[in-house]
Formats: sequence, structure tokens, C-alpha cells
Amino acid sequence: MTHAAQVDTSAVPASDTQEKSPAPVSRLMIGVGFLLVVLSYMVNAMDRQVFPPLLPNIRAEYGFSLEQGGLLATNFTLGMALAGLPAGYLLDRFRRKTVLLVSIVIYSLGTMATPLATGFADMTVYRVVSGFGEGMQSAAIFAAIGAFFAHRRGLAFGVIGMGYSIGVFIAPLIGVHLMSMHGTWHSPFYLFGVAGLLIAAASLFLVKTGLTEHSAEKVVSTRTYEYMPASAYNRNSIALAVHSVVSGVAIYGFLGLYPTYLISSLHYTAGQAALAMSCLGFGGMLGILGGWLGDRVNQRNLLILSMVAVSAISVCIYLTHPGIGMQYALAFLMGAFGLGFIYPNTNSAMQRSVRPEQIGRASGLFVTSYYGTAAFSGLLFAALVDSFDWSRAGLLQVTVLPLVGALALAFVRPAQFNNAVR
Repeated sequence: MTHAAQVDTSAVPASDTQEKSPAPVSRLMIGVGFLLVVLSYMVNAMDRQVFPPLLPNIRAEYGFSLEQGGLLATNFTLGMALAGLPAGYLLDRFRRKTVLLVSIVIYSLGTMATPLATGFADMTVYRVVSGFGEGMQSAAIFAAIGAFFAHRRGLAFGVIGMGYSIGVFIAPLIGVHLMSMHGTWHSPFYLFGVAGLLIAAASLFLVKTGLTEHSAEKVVSTRTYEYMPASAYNRNSIALAVHSVVSGVAIYGFLGLYPTYLISSLHYTAGQAALAMSCLGFGGMLGILGGWLGDRVNQRNLLILSMVAVSAISVCIYLTHPGIGMQYALAFLMGAFGLGFIYPNTNSAMQRSVRPEQIGRASGLFVTSYYGTAAFSGLLFAALVDSFDWSRAGLLQVTVLPLVGALALAFVRPAQFNNAVR
């Protein structure tokens, strides 16, 4: 990404409402700002992934059914989906930094409100509100960083994905530890919420508009895009959106109920289930490798191979019932392909499927398509478990669905990406 730091940081932002170019920003401030962006996304992940390992205790306290617990584990993505397209609209018209800061405050407050719930209804509202802020933040981050690092977009997204994966790695361990220490599952939500507010305050001063308001169109202004469809909603972006929907349902259904599966079906302890979830996050740290590869090989083929890999790993998890050591290894691989390869490359491919001035809308489309149906993935998984059993439910949702997503990718034409060599 060193090349990206040399680009013209005084370029005019994509927002039509901005009259001035953002001030040039030093390499040091680029690094500081990018680090804060990564840290904010790490806290985003911690807010999301602290819930699943604590779900058995939350269900016991409130008397929630498995279906209600499964829905609560993933329904925050409904808020993310609702935020996606409006965020894309706002990002094309207002400062990305403003959208970013507001979004962090929203999801932090939603996280802190979760332990205050009196029942299923208001906890659902708090989870959806938190997801709305997380969706706004995701769209803002990927629009801003995708524009600034236009020539190394996949690698930049991989670094951000690594921050997310660190959050996935440490959140279950911290959450279960604090619950054991304080005798309640409430304290992790307060801790992570406050951490988000502190990062928002730091970002107000240290994340410069020269980083967030860059224009991808200006960065690559020497190129022409007549070979690309004029609409942001074209064959490539639609096919990627279908793949995004399917991968969101499969991966989030797995993430939401994997700890419950380990505890209720395989009879592992809460600590072992938390460590397995942490292994998922550890595998997701390979996002740097996944993003780097996405900049250098055929991104469609890389995504197809990753979806097939997720399907094969699912077979091993739900059919072979391996010991806890092998579960840790399989969780690592699921994180590597699901979080480290599929997520950043789907996101960057979506931005590459549109003209540079449309990346705000592409970012919003990704958030909506990936997280929209994922909101109900936990409920779907729980319903399948009730109708069949854990093994067949896992095969249906985490084995068959990724193959459907791989099929959708066959309709993608990388030759019409905005980074295609002409």
C-alpha cells in the first residue's frame, strides 16, 4: 500500500456537496488515521461477536427459545442491511468522516443498551440499532479506504479485515472471562461500548479528511471507463450481490450458532467454545493474504475456490464430529476462507464492478446484500436444527448454500472491472 500514500491527496472528493479539496495529509497522519479506522472496525467486530459465546447464558436468564436466541445472534445484520443503501446515498453527498463518526456513536450506544433489555422485543431493537450503526460504518470505511487506496484496494481491505478478525478473536475470550469474573454477561457490552465512544472521540481529531474524502475518480483520472456499464446496478454488481446474499446467510448462520452447537450438541465448555470462536478470528487475520491475492489473481476464481472451501470445511465440522483440537483447526480454516478471503474480496470486487464515481453506491449495495438476509440466518439455522438435527442443518445452510454462491459468481465478468487491463 506504499504506492497509495504517494497519490494526489489534494484530489477533489467524490461528494458533490464539497466545494474544496481536502488538505494534503502527511504519511504519518495517513498511518495514524488508517490505524484508527482499523481499530474502530475491530471494536465493531467485538460488539458483534461477543454475543454468540454468551448466548447460552442470555437464553437462560431470559428464557429465550433456540429460535429466539438464533435470531438475536444475527438480527443485528438487519440493521446493517437497512443502513447499507441509505449510507451509500449519504456517502455520495456528505463527508465520509461525518458518516463514520456518527455511525461509531450509534453502534456503541446500541451495544451499551443491550444489557438493559427487559425482554426479547427491546433486546431486538437494541441489536438492530447497533447493527444500523455498524452498517453505516462499514459503508463509510470501505468507500473512504477504497477511494484512497484505489490501486491496492484488495490489500487495504484485507488489512481492515485483519482488524475485524482480531476483534472476532479477542471478543469471545474477553467476554467469557469478564462474565466469569463478574458473574454476569453484562460487563463486556459496557466495556466494548465505551471503547467505541473513545475511538470516535480520537478519530474526530486524528482522522484527517485528506484520507477519508479522497476521490477514486481523480486518482485514476487518466483512464477511461467507456467499456463499463453506466449503471452501478449492472450484470457484475448484481451477480456479486447474489453471491453476497448467499455467503452472508451461510457464514453468519455459522457464526451465530457455532458456539451453541459446540456446547449443546458436542458438550464442550463455554471456555472451549469461546476459544473455537477465537480461532475463527485468528483465521480471519489471513485477510491480508486474501486481499493481496485479490489484487493479483482473477478475483472471481479466487472467490469461487473460497466458497467451495467453506462448503468442504462445513462437511468436516458437522459430519465427522472431530475432537476439540480438530475443531479449533477447522474453525481457523473457516475464518480464513469465510472472513479472510470471501469478505474482503467480495467487497472490493463489488467496488470494481462499478465506475469510480459510483463506489459509494457499490459499498452500500455490498452492505445491504451481505447483511440483509444474514439477519435471519440464525433463525433459519435454528429452525433447520429443530426440523432435522445439527448435522443436517449445517449441511444445508453451510455446505449447500456456498455452492449456490459459487454458481452465481460464474456470471461475473472480470474483464469489465474498473481495474481490468485494457
